[in-house]
Amino acid sequence: MSEAKKPIDGDFVDKALFQFDHVLDVVHDRVLRPILLAGRALAFGLIILFAGLFLIGALLIGFIRLIDVYCFAGREYLSYVSVGAISLIAGLIVWRKRRPVNLRK
Repeated sequence: MSEAKKPIDGDFVDKALFQFDHVLDVVHDRVLRPILLAGRALAFGLIILFAGLFLIGALLIGFIRLIDVYCFAGREYLSYVSVGAISLIAGLIVWRKRRPVNLRK
């Protein structure tokens, strides 16, 4: 067999596998990667949300118990009224800071 007549089967297989690999890379980059990123964002967002809700609840319970024991011993309703008043004032402040949707940037 002469040097000019080498079999080209290896080149064809290499080109076909390269094209197949390229197609898989494109599909992964354009389809699967955004799905994976959205899934991660959703999962981490839910974890952060639930951790924040747990932390707020734990701090609120701790604050109520603290003022119940040290400030209003024996009068639990005053603890709840004070926490309610603080929450109402904070909500009114946040409500006052809001802007209509068309003015937000």
